[in-house]
Amino acid sequence: MIILFFSAVISFALCCVLARGRYNMSLRLLTRKDYPLLAFLPVGLFLLDLVKYPYSTAYDRKLLWKVIRLHEQSQGRMYLQILWASKIVYAYCGLVLASFIGAASGGFDFLVLCLSLGLVLGMFFLPDYEIEERIKKKYLTMQIEFPEILNKMTLLLSAGLTIPRAWEKIVRDNTKDTALYMELNKTLLAIQSGTPYLQAYEDFAKRCRTPEITKFISLLIQNMKKGNAELVAVLTLLATECWEMRKNTARRLGEEASTKLLLPMMLMFGAILLIVATPAVLALKGF
Repeated sequence: MIILFFSAVISFALCCVLARGRYNMSLRLLTRKDYPLLAFLPVGLFLLDLVKYPYSTAYDRKLLWKVIRLHEQSQGRMYLQILWASKIVYAYCGLVLASFIGAASGGFDFLVLCLSLGLVLGMFFLPDYEIEERIKKKYLTMQIEFPEILNKMTLLLSAGLTIPRAWEKIVRDNTKDTALYMELNKTLLAIQSGTPYLQAYEDFAKRCRTPEITKFISLLIQNMKKGNAELVAVLTLLATECWEMRKNTARRLGEEASTKLLLPMMLMFGAILLIVATPAVLALKGF
């Protein structure tokens, strides 16, 4: 078992040496916050290239849909490869840990084998859970920020600016580096590069994929196509609805945070009971 452990470690180290420097361009935009094992991702990419993995299964299409929701569609293939590399590296770490557990326990009996298999599979699918959480966080952040942007848009349109000019001013005055403002900036850059206004706004709604933003863009497009003298009034009503949804979201997040605190509180309560009851139990037993 010790041989298996050291074999896993040595093979991983050998892959690190072979993959060193090959994928710097692909990984240059990644951060350790999103990819904790960033330094080892070249190993996964090297193994994928070594076996010439085709990325053509139904599971791959499901993963591709997830990465597109986080990144540009044109970069979907690259981030799919990175996701698979993460899965391989995580599984490899699980295999090394399982080998260590087997070596420490003196052999792979049925219980240790099941535990090791579950560990490897769990580590393999951990990146899927992480990307789901990142998607939820991205769209939740957009929903929270959108009412503020909608208020700015309403005020600028009330002041007499056109929709494109108001959009540009919101982007230019921005000091935040969040997902929604990045999407706003992408839309502005697309318009400046020659993309028609309507197409750019529709692409923005498709990338954001939230009901509030989709409704907002529909109102803007309708105004640009047919005209709508009541646009500001309609946007004001939409802003009121969005603020109410933001309050409800904040309330729900607070309730979820309170629920998550229950387990630590129960553990602390159990520890306090143990500390208080132990002397009494020992006294009753005559110690």
